[in-house]
Amino acid sequence: MKVSSIYWIICLGLIVNISKAQSVKQRVYHTQLLVIGGSTGGTAAAIQAARMGIQTILVEETPWLGGMLSAAGVTGTDGNQDLGSGIWEAFRQALYTHYHTKKLNTGWVSNTLFEPHVADSIFKFWAAKESHLQCMYGWYFDSAIVKNNKIIGAIFINQQKEKQTVFAELCIDATDLGDVYANAGASFSIGMEDAVTSGEKEAPGKNEIIQDLTWAAVLKDYGNPVDKSLLIQPADFAPINLKEFDCSTANAPCPLGKPYQFNTQKVLDYGKLPNHKYMLNWPAHGNDYYINGINIKPIDRYAYYLPARKQTLAFVYYLQQVLGFKNIGLDTTEFSTIDHLAFMPYHREGRRLNGVVKLSIPYLNNAFTQTNAFYRTGISVGDYPVDHHHGKNPAAPSIAFPSIYSFNIPLGSLIPEKLNGMVVCEKGISVSNLVNGTSRLQPCVLLTGQAAGMLAAVAIQEKSEPRLISVRKIQTLLLKEKVFLMPYVDVPATDSAFEAIQKIGVTGILRGNGKKEAWVSKTYFYPDSLCNALALWKDLNAFIHLPIENPFTEKFVTEKGLEKIQVEFNKLYPSLPKILHQSTDKPLTRKQVALWLNKYCNPFAIEINHLGHLIAK
Repeated sequence: MKVSSIYWIICLGLIVNISKAQSVKQRVYHTQLLVIGGSTGGTAAAIQAARMGIQTILVEETPWLGGMLSAAGVTGTDGNQDLGSGIWEAFRQALYTHYHTKKLNTGWVSNTLFEPHVADSIFKFWAAKESHLQCMYGWYFDSAIVKNNKIIGAIFINQQKEKQTVFAELCIDATDLGDVYANAGASFSIGMEDAVTSGEKEAPGKNEIIQDLTWAAVLKDYGNPVDKSLLIQPADFAPINLKEFDCSTANAPCPLGKPYQFNTQKVLDYGKLPNHKYMLNWPAHGNDYYINGINIKPIDRYAYYLPARKQTLAFVYYLQQVLGFKNIGLDTTEFSTIDHLAFMPYHREGRRLNGVVKLSIPYLNNAFTQTNAFYRTGISVGDYPVDHHHGKNPAAPSIAFPSIYSFNIPLGSLIPEKLNGMVVCEKGISVSNLVNGTSRLQPCVLLTGQAAGMLAAVAIQEKSEPRLISVRKIQTLLLKEKVFLMPYVDVPATDSAFEAIQKIGVTGILRGNGKKEAWVSKTYFYPDSLCNALALWKDLNAFIHLPIENPFTEKFVTEKGLEKIQVEFNKLYPSLPKILHQSTDKPLTRKQVALWLNKYCNPFAIEINHLGHLIAK
């Protein structure tokens, strides 16, 4: 009896061990596309790829989708207000539907403010509609699997120290800090650059200083006489000194400096959200915090960033106890964290990829005059000024923010210089330190993520490397999604000539003009202005040399002059349609010329490389 009992105990133990082994073994997944990070860019990338029929797995640390737009609590978007494009515009429309209004400028920092859980719900609703998309939550990136200079998957770990492996035909690094491509061996940069290296006269010099991060919170006005200060005690944020927040508002003590110009209510209204809530993401003597966790393993960062969380808790306490806003407290319904702060910090900067191309300030200020025509390869747009946060790091040099025009992101900045099997989105794309100050903003990152998902999908469909995919093919697909390739603010996606103007604009044949207007910059196409003949001829020859004299005899472009250009295009590209109608000498607008050139010459069809140079036939 004893022998039999022992026997069965041993057998049972073996069965349990075998079951455990099988359970562990079963945590190996195979998919076409692996998106590492449910960030702003990663969420857009995964949804876009799945919509194109690509079997996609998205792995995310937090329980939410959307990154800085949701889980990090930065729900006042910056930029692209008048560039309603692609998935960014779809997101705005979903917000309008949820709140039953298009007036979401509840706070003065943005024209689009919303509650974090609403953003998460929108992204999860979209994700749930895609049968090709599987989202996994609570898993941290641990290491990349690389074979013959190609990433083929990744290993993840959770808080229970369990591991899982996902193998994929292609991977997207959608982490905030560039964790995956760094672990896989791709080249990258950290911190500021010098002028010689970056080609930017404003570059302050080489160092490894990144921008301050912010651990954001959502506050709520509970109304007087409710005292919400009881939720936070000094022990919760020790050893933060409350004097750090002096001068943060006009009402704050400021014995050794100059008070901020706005009173406390105005400061709170900066990030006022619907339903009596406030986004607390205040840089001036507020809850910005300098801490560099780039080299900390992702699973250990939450604990490592504890000082940043304490900074925010202390600022809330200061608002309550020192400035008298005891009715303002942490909203306990937004985030299911112990301290009710966001699920993750708002990272403004981490590693930056060294990609096939690197976008720098000269390409934002004078895109049309550079040796390389990166603008011709644009896949997303932005219009926010360069905005760096270094107020909490005394070692950070002073930066003179360069003035820029609205811009586009080149496709090559999403592709590692040498590592294969990977596309990059989020803030870690290949840009200079200074450009990161504008390319990092939510709408631009959302659009870049959409393009990354599209590039990955096409590469998988064609069984090719992302670096080998036609730039024009990706741009053509993006245009079908009403994505701006050029930031022409006066030609909305609803315009019947939108696609033609975008296609001609991205060749540089009809160039827009940038103007700085208050806090944003805008680029105008001027579709209804008459088209200057000399300018068109000059820009046309900058794109492709035509062996004829200037066919325009008048100041403005006419169909008769365009016909002569079309004849030359027919010699180069015989498949183009012949003109069958009677031409006139009537001056044409820029919109009419764009439509004409797109229909009869189709210069957009000429293939280009990632530098924006024409590929020889």
